[in-house]
Parts: sequence; structure tokens; C-alpha cells
Amino acid sequence: MLSRRELLALSAASVCPACLRLTFAADQPADARLGPPKTLNGYFPFTPPKSKEEWADRRRKVREQLQVALGLWPTPEKTPLNSTIHGKAAHDGYTIEKVSFASLPGHYVTGNLYRPQANPERKRGGESLHPAVLFAHGHWANGRFHDAGEKTAQASVKSGGEPDLDRGHFFMQAIPVQLARMGAVVFQYDMVGYADSTAIPHREGFKDAQAELRQQSAMGLQTWNSIRALDFLSELPGVDAKRIGVTGASGGGTQTFILCAVDDRPAAAFPAVMVSTAMQGGCVCENCSHLRVGTGNVEIAALFAPKPMAFSAAKDWTQEFMTKGFPELKQLYKLLGKPENVAAKAWLEFGHNYNRHSREFMYAWFNKHLLGKDEVVSEKPYEPTPPKELSVYDAEHPRPTDELPADRLRERMTAASDARMAKRVPSDAKSLAEFRRVVGTALRVMVHDELPTEIAVRTGPVASKIDGVTMHRAVLGRKDEKDAVPATGVFGAKADGRLVVWVHPRGRASLFENEKLVPAARLLVDAGCAVVAPDVFGVGELAKPYPVDKNFAGYTYGYNRSVLAQRVHDVLTLVAFGQSVVKAKRVDLVGWGEAGPWVVLAKALAGDAVTKAAADLNQFRFETIQATDDPMMLPGAVKYGGLPAFLALAAPGAVLAHNHKGTSSGKLSKATYAAAGAADKLTRVNEKLPPEKVAEWLMR
Repeated sequence: MLSRRELLALSAASVCPACLRLTFAADQPADARLGPPKTLNGYFPFTPPKSKEEWADRRRKVREQLQVALGLWPTPEKTPLNSTIHGKAAHDGYTIEKVSFASLPGHYVTGNLYRPQANPERKRGGESLHPAVLFAHGHWANGRFHDAGEKTAQASVKSGGEPDLDRGHFFMQAIPVQLARMGAVVFQYDMVGYADSTAIPHREGFKDAQAELRQQSAMGLQTWNSIRALDFLSELPGVDAKRIGVTGASGGGTQTFILCAVDDRPAAAFPAVMVSTAMQGGCVCENCSHLRVGTGNVEIAALFAPKPMAFSAAKDWTQEFMTKGFPELKQLYKLLGKPENVAAKAWLEFGHNYNRHSREFMYAWFNKHLLGKDEVVSEKPYEPTPPKELSVYDAEHPRPTDELPADRLRERMTAASDARMAKRVPSDAKSLAEFRRVVGTALRVMVHDELPTEIAVRTGPVASKIDGVTMHRAVLGRKDEKDAVPATGVFGAKADGRLVVWVHPRGRASLFENEKLVPAARLLVDAGCAVVAPDVFGVGELAKPYPVDKNFAGYTYGYNRSVLAQRVHDVLTLVAFGQSVVKAKRVDLVGWGEAGPWVVLAKALAGDAVTKAAADLNQFRFETIQATDDPMMLPGAVKYGGLPAFLALAAPGAVLAHNHKGTSSGKLSKATYAAAGAADKLTRVNEKLPPEKVAEWLMR
């Protein structure tokens, strides 16, 4: 805050556009958003909820965030798997088969199916039922074919991590072998780009602007494969679909807790050496836009509560998990009445691993929660199967001829998504409610915001006179965030309680020209309106470059709001300021030039808190964005209908949308307003209106 001396000095200062700055540089309120963006190597603590009700609401919102981020909101159509199982080979206490199925038309999931030879204890009617485990292999070279090599195998045995060279070489096979011998059916499947899954190289195919705008990502595809793998396992004869566990280490640990967060079917989980408050996942298959904005792996894993979940930690980024993250998870499980359903152990003498010690911890966990046997399990020796013999494809079972590379698969994904969106044009109250549920939820997630309830006035207000009106300057923010938005308000002697939030690409300076209010602002003030203009993120005093990871934008947008989302956030801050601080009897919005679309999104999220909104659509289309660092980038925007859909969300509020040529906003917006019974509340003008005409519309 400014000192009294500084406030007095500013109040006495000559006020001109160049003097709109409220604070001296040495004492400017800190806006954390102006620092370096958060990255996957940040700190991601989890604060346990205070009540079950609080957690239920938070869990719903985080889960919706994950679903939108992963391209799974709403759930895509589940097309036929057309699974193939062949090559059954008998071993000591278990069998191995080869599996492939289509998770999407033209995209295949491959893996090995391990089955126990012994009969299970449980039966359904006359059918023998086994529990099952889905095993995601993680980033070890060649996935389920992984051979650590002689040097590493010897080192693992010497350190005590592995009991023999077989497991030192092929620890990836140890898990399905032991679980099958215990009585579980195990499906070990390939991550995209590993082992037999080579149509799309790992880390490739989903990094351009169009992939971002469509919310298509390697992680989304991998998670969909996990969901379909769960479908495959659940539908398998002899499997008890109510007793399915999921495990994996490292990147496989990510797939484990992500799958368990978005799918209700798993009964128990064991993500190894992954969940922590530190590094969140270093690969594109573990990251995508929106995924961890305002959350992190510990909270995401917590969505599985109160179902049984256990963790292992090692001398890696999980090394502090037992004191940072796990205690908070224990509090949550206690709150939910199941403290016994969460467990963790750390082996800090070993580096990043899924070695015998953590495996045996996992076996005991699944033994208890899937097989009903509360006893320690010692892993037995086994004879590894040569990787070549595990391969799904051979002369008799060649690769599918319709297998697609990433670009063609994305074309099909886009066509399917667009077809579903085309069916969401509202025609009555029921379809309107569904449109709002789907697109409204997606927009809330993409902006990572909604209308706030508490506003902080960080500095000011400082009053002065200019051009015959009173001017107030202040810095505003959210009570629960570290933002700081400079704002300038003007009002005259006839102020009657109406407030117009003036959003412009030049920010506060746009109110004035030659130390005079611009004509449109003068019209509003003379009519009794107060006008407040912010320097939203990246505008005016806040202007600065916003670095986006050049290799993969999801490394930035997965942890931070986009520039556009930050700007919408700030507009919503001003709307709430008008309601809760100024206590205006009415709040209107106006967006000029390229700021018009910002206002459309803000109005869609603000609902009836905004009485009227006037927006220059600026002939803008999200579809035209070519660069991931474009300041208008909003990952997922095109998937959910773009600007036309967000304008439609403003219904039934009074909206003036001008300069809309080429935006394709007419059909959807008009249909939505008609479905809302408010066709007369939407005013569309093809050309760009003069500012005075826009002001006149606001004053009606």
C-alpha cells in the first residue's frame, strides 16, 4: 500500500493520460502473474477440505477440469473395440496372450494379457471370476519389452533392489507374472509410441495450435486408451468388473491416478513413484493445457478417495511425499471415514524405480483390496519371456491396414467432435440447459474462472479531477489470488448508480484524449453512468511478453491461464468490484476492438451480474489462430464452438454484437436466444459501429 505522503502527493498531481499510473515503481503492488509462468517443476501443495460438502464441490470441479483438459468432456462415443486375442502360451502358474483393439477407429491399443491358471475363489452363477489389474508401464525404454541391460541388472541386484538378474533385466514382466499367480487377470498395455504401438511416435503429433484449439493431446489420447483398456478388461469373460485395480510407475503412475480420477470403475489403485508436490510429470503424455491450473497431482490423486489407494516414493521428486502430500491425503481419507484406505512407503535408498520392495508393497495392497487376503506377498522367481515372443504382430497377425498416423487420426477426432457439437444447437429449454451444461462448464474450465465473490482493493482509491469529472484510481484483485489490476474510474455530478466497465486494448488510457474524456465516455458520464477502465493482463502498465513453451504449449497452459483467460479474469474482477465494492445498481460491459471477444467471454461467465454487454466482435475467429503463443489463444475454444458458442452462452442477457462479419456467430447465437425466449435481447450489426452509437445503445 502507498504511504499517506505518497497518496497526498498523487492526489495533488496533475492528471493527464501519462499520469494515470497510481503507484511509484518502487512501491507498485506485486502482480504474481507478471513473474515467470509456473512450470511442471513448481510446488503443488494440497489443502484438505474442511467438510465433506466442501470436498464434494471441489472434487466435481477438479474432475470437470480434468475431463475438459483431456478432451473427454463430454465423454466421446465408445466405438466397438473389435478386440483380437491370440497366441496363448502357458507358463508356470499363468498364461500370456497377445491383444489388440481399436480405442478409436484407426487407432489401436496393444498389449499382453496375463491370466492365472488356478481357479478363483469367487463365482458368479456358474462362471469363475477373477479380479483384474490394468498395468501402465511408464517411460522405461521399449515399455513392456523393457530389458534394463546387464550392467543395470547387476547394479540392481547389488543394491538390493532386485533379488536376481532375471528381475534386474525384466522387472516389467515381474508385475503381471506375480499378480497372475496370485489369481488376477492382468492387462499390460502399450503407451502411445512404445513396443507395438508405433503408428504415432511418442511425444509427437499433437503440438501445433490447431491441436491446442481442439483440445487434442498425446495425454488425452493416452488417457482415452486407458479408459478403453478398462473397457476391454471389464468386458472380458471371467473378470469381476467390480474388482479391478490399476497400477503403474513414473509415467505409468500418472496414467494410474489420472484414470482413477476420471473413471469410477477401478476399485483400488497403486501409482508408484509419481505423486508428489514437486515435479508433476515431464513428458507431453503427462501434460496438456488446463490440466493442473490451480491444482496438482496430490489433489488429482485425491479424487479417488475414499477408495483404496497406496503410493511408493523413492530418491526422486517423490522423496518428500511422506511429509508433503501424504499427510494431507490421510486427513482427507479420515474426513471421508476411510483412514485405512490410504497408505504409502518410501525407499529413499533407491532412485526412481518400481523394484521388488515397492512391488511387494503393491502386491499386498491388491491382495487385500482385490482378493480379500490381508497378508504379505513375497514375489516368486520367474523365467522371463523374450520380448520378441510378447509382440502382438506377426506373419499371421499383421498390423491393421487401417491404422492411422496422428494427422489423419486427428481429422477423424475433429469430424466426430464437430458432428456432436452441431447437434448441440439449442431448440428448446431442455437442449438449452444441456448446451449450457456442456459449453458453459468447458468455458469455465478454459478460463479457469467464474464471477468472484470477494474483491480486494489493494491500493487506493485516489481521487482527483479531470475534464470536469471526478477520477478515482485504484488497484484491484481477488482476495484468494495474487493479482493486481490497475483501474481508473470517472463519474460526474449526475451519477445515478449505473456502472459501465470499459474494456479496451489500450486500457485506462483509452478513456482520454488530449486530457479530455473521449466522446463515448463523455456521453456515458453525462447520462449518469460511472465508467471504470482496467489495465487488464498484458495491457497498459501490465504490458509485457508472455513466454509460452516453444516445444509444447501444454507445459505452459497446463499450469497457467492463457493471456486471453487472464484478461477475462480481470474483466470479471471489475464486474464483481462493481457489485460488491461500488454496489452499483447495474453493471454493464463494453468491449472495444480486439477487446470485444474478451467481453463476450466475460459476459458468458458473469451471467445476470451484467445487465447489458456491447462487444465489437472484431471479425475474430479462434479458427484463424496459427501460433500457440497468440494472445487470443484459448486451448479448447474451437472444440466447443468458438466465439459463436460463447456469445450464445450470454443468452438471455441483452447483448449488442457488432462488426461480426465472418465470425459465423449468427446461427448458433440466434437459435440460443430464441430457445431462451429472448430473441429481442440480441442485437447483431454486421459493420463496426461508431463508439458514440455503442454508448447510446448502452444508455437505452
